[in-house]
Amino acid sequence: MGFTIAQGLMLVLLIASTMALSTANKGWQFGNWPYRGPYHPNNTQTSNRIIVGDSYHWNFGFNYTDWAIKHGPFYLNDTLVFKYDPPTPNTYPHSVYLLPNLQSFIKCDLRNAQKLGNATQGAGEGFEFVLKRPWQPHYFACGEHDGIHCKNGTMKFFVMPIYHWYR
Repeated sequence: MGFTIAQGLMLVLLIASTMALSTANKGWQFGNWPYRGPYHPNNTQTSNRIIVGDSYHWNFGFNYTDWAIKHGPFYLNDTLVFKYDPPTPNTYPHSVYLLPNLQSFIKCDLRNAQKLGNATQGAGEGFEFVLKRPWQPHYFACGEHDGIHCKNGTMKFFVMPIYHWYR
Protein backbone atom coordinates (compact mmCIF):
# COMPACT_ATOMS: atom_id res chain seq x y z
CA MET A 1 0.00 0.00 0.00
CA GLY A 2 1.51 3.33 -1.00
CA PHE A 3 1.06 6.81 0.47
CA THR A 4 -0.86 9.42 -1.38
CA ILE A 5 0.43 12.99 -1.35
CA ALA A 6 -2.34 13.98 1.07
CA GLN A 7 -1.43 11.16 3.48
CA GLY A 8 2.24 12.15 3.29
CA LEU A 9 1.43 15.78 4.04
CA MET A 10 -0.75 14.74 6.99
CA LEU A 11 2.09 12.61 8.37
CA VAL A 12 4.55 15.52 8.04
CA LEU A 13 2.05 17.85 9.72
CA LEU A 14 1.49 15.40 12.57
CA ILE A 15 5.23 14.97 13.16
CA ALA A 16 5.86 18.74 13.01
CA SER A 17 3.01 19.41 15.45
CA THR A 18 4.26 16.78 17.87
CA MET A 19 7.80 18.17 17.75
CA ALA A 20 6.58 21.73 18.25
CA LEU A 21 4.46 20.71 21.23
CA SER A 22 7.25 18.72 22.85
CA THR A 23 9.69 21.61 22.37
CA ALA A 24 7.21 24.12 23.80
CA ASN A 25 6.65 21.95 26.88
CA LYS A 26 10.31 21.04 27.38
CA GLY A 27 11.03 20.82 31.08
CA TRP A 28 7.40 21.31 32.17
CA GLN A 29 7.57 18.43 34.63
CA PHE A 30 10.36 20.25 36.47
CA GLY A 31 8.51 23.56 36.67
CA ASN A 32 10.88 25.21 34.21
CA TRP A 33 8.32 27.18 32.28
CA PRO A 34 9.30 30.61 30.98
CA TYR A 35 9.69 33.23 33.70
CA ARG A 36 9.65 30.74 36.52
CA GLY A 37 12.07 28.41 38.13
CA PRO A 38 11.57 25.12 39.89
CA TYR A 39 10.51 26.84 43.12
CA HIS A 40 7.45 28.65 41.83
CA PRO A 41 5.11 29.85 44.62
CA ASN A 42 2.11 28.09 43.03
CA ASN A 43 3.54 24.58 42.86
CA THR A 44 1.63 23.22 45.86
CA GLN A 45 -1.52 21.15 45.81
CA THR A 46 -3.37 23.53 48.11
CA SER A 47 -4.79 26.98 47.58
CA ASN A 48 -2.16 29.68 47.77
CA ARG A 49 -2.08 33.05 49.48
CA ILE A 50 -0.31 35.36 47.04
CA ILE A 51 0.74 38.92 47.85
CA VAL A 52 0.18 41.01 44.74
CA GLY A 53 3.51 42.59 43.76
CA ASP A 54 5.45 40.48 46.29
CA SER A 55 7.45 42.76 48.59
CA TYR A 56 6.69 45.77 46.39
CA HIS A 57 2.96 45.37 47.16
CA TRP A 58 0.36 47.43 45.19
CA ASN A 59 2.21 50.63 44.26
CA PHE A 60 2.58 53.02 41.38
CA GLY A 61 5.50 52.37 39.02
CA PHE A 62 5.53 48.56 39.26
CA ASN A 63 4.43 46.51 36.24
CA TYR A 64 1.76 44.11 37.50
CA THR A 65 1.14 42.54 34.10
CA ASP A 66 4.75 41.29 34.13
CA TRP A 67 4.33 40.21 37.74
CA ALA A 68 1.21 38.15 36.90
CA ILE A 69 2.96 36.46 33.96
CA LYS A 70 5.93 35.52 36.13
CA HIS A 71 3.76 34.21 38.98
CA GLY A 72 1.23 32.20 37.00
CA PRO A 73 -0.49 29.94 36.75
CA PHE A 74 -3.10 30.94 39.29
CA TYR A 75 -5.50 28.33 40.60
CA LEU A 76 -9.13 28.22 41.65
CA ASN A 77 -9.44 29.30 45.32
CA ASP A 78 -6.04 31.01 45.39
CA THR A 79 -6.19 34.17 47.47
CA LEU A 80 -4.73 37.42 46.17
CA VAL A 81 -3.67 39.81 48.93
CA PHE A 82 -3.58 43.51 48.04
CA LYS A 83 -1.37 45.56 50.35
CA TYR A 84 -0.78 49.28 49.94
CA ASP A 85 -0.11 52.28 52.12
CA PRO A 86 -3.03 54.46 53.15
CA PRO A 87 -3.00 57.91 51.58
CA THR A 88 -0.86 60.63 53.15
CA PRO A 89 0.06 64.12 52.00
CA ASN A 90 3.26 62.60 50.54
CA THR A 91 1.83 59.49 48.82
CA TYR A 92 -0.69 58.74 46.11
CA PRO A 93 -3.81 56.84 47.14
CA HIS A 94 -4.57 53.46 45.58
CA SER A 95 -7.65 51.30 45.25
CA VAL A 96 -8.51 48.02 43.59
CA TYR A 97 -11.27 47.44 41.06
CA LEU A 98 -12.46 44.26 39.38
CA LEU A 99 -13.20 45.16 35.77
CA PRO A 100 -16.03 43.33 33.97
CA ASN A 101 -14.36 42.49 30.65
CA LEU A 102 -11.34 42.79 28.38
CA GLN A 103 -12.53 45.99 26.71
CA SER A 104 -12.88 47.74 30.09
CA PHE A 105 -9.45 46.41 31.05
CA ILE A 106 -7.77 47.71 27.89
CA LYS A 107 -9.43 51.14 28.16
CA CYS A 108 -9.28 51.29 31.99
CA ASP A 109 -13.00 52.00 31.94
CA LEU A 110 -14.20 51.86 35.55
CA ARG A 111 -17.89 52.63 34.89
CA ASN A 112 -19.10 49.03 35.35
CA ALA A 113 -16.25 47.89 37.59
CA GLN A 114 -16.69 46.54 41.10
CA LYS A 115 -14.68 48.34 43.78
CA LEU A 116 -12.91 45.69 45.85
CA GLY A 117 -10.77 47.90 48.04
CA ASN A 118 -10.81 51.62 48.77
CA ALA A 119 -7.79 53.82 49.52
CA THR A 120 -7.53 52.69 53.15
CA GLN A 121 -8.29 48.96 52.92
CA GLY A 122 -4.81 47.99 51.74
CA ALA A 123 -3.15 49.14 54.97
CA GLY A 124 -1.58 46.68 57.40
CA GLU A 125 -2.31 43.12 56.30
CA GLY A 126 -4.24 44.39 53.29
CA PHE A 127 -7.38 42.74 52.02
CA GLU A 128 -7.94 39.43 50.30
CA PHE A 129 -9.70 38.40 47.11
CA VAL A 130 -10.37 34.70 46.45
CA LEU A 131 -10.34 33.54 42.82
CA LYS A 132 -13.69 31.75 42.46
CA ARG A 133 -14.42 31.73 38.69
CA PRO A 134 -12.43 28.97 36.95
CA TRP A 135 -11.32 29.54 33.38
CA GLN A 136 -12.66 33.12 33.43
CA PRO A 137 -10.35 36.11 33.48
CA HIS A 138 -10.30 38.38 36.52
CA TYR A 139 -9.25 41.91 35.52
CA PHE A 140 -7.79 44.09 38.29
CA ALA A 141 -6.84 47.78 38.18
CA CYS A 142 -6.12 50.78 40.38
CA GLY A 143 -9.00 53.21 40.03
CA GLU A 144 -7.79 56.33 41.81
CA HIS A 145 -7.88 59.68 39.97
CA ASP A 146 -10.20 58.29 37.29
CA GLY A 147 -7.91 55.30 36.67
CA ILE A 148 -4.74 57.23 35.79
CA HIS A 149 -2.55 54.54 37.41
CA CYS A 150 -4.29 51.96 35.25
CA LYS A 151 -4.12 54.08 32.12
CA ASN A 152 -0.34 54.36 32.26
CA GLY A 153 -0.35 50.58 31.84
CA THR A 154 1.31 49.45 35.04
CA MET A 155 -1.27 49.18 37.82
CA LYS A 156 -3.43 46.61 36.13
CA PHE A 157 -3.24 42.88 35.52
CA PHE A 158 -5.44 39.89 34.90
CA VAL A 159 -5.39 36.27 35.93
CA MET A 160 -7.36 33.28 34.71
CA PRO A 161 -7.58 30.69 37.48
CA ILE A 162 -7.45 27.05 36.52
CA TYR A 163 -8.28 23.85 38.39
CA HIS A 164 -5.65 21.83 40.22
CA TRP A 165 -6.06 18.65 38.19
CA TYR A 166 -3.93 16.53 40.50
CA ARG A 167 -5.87 17.12 43.73
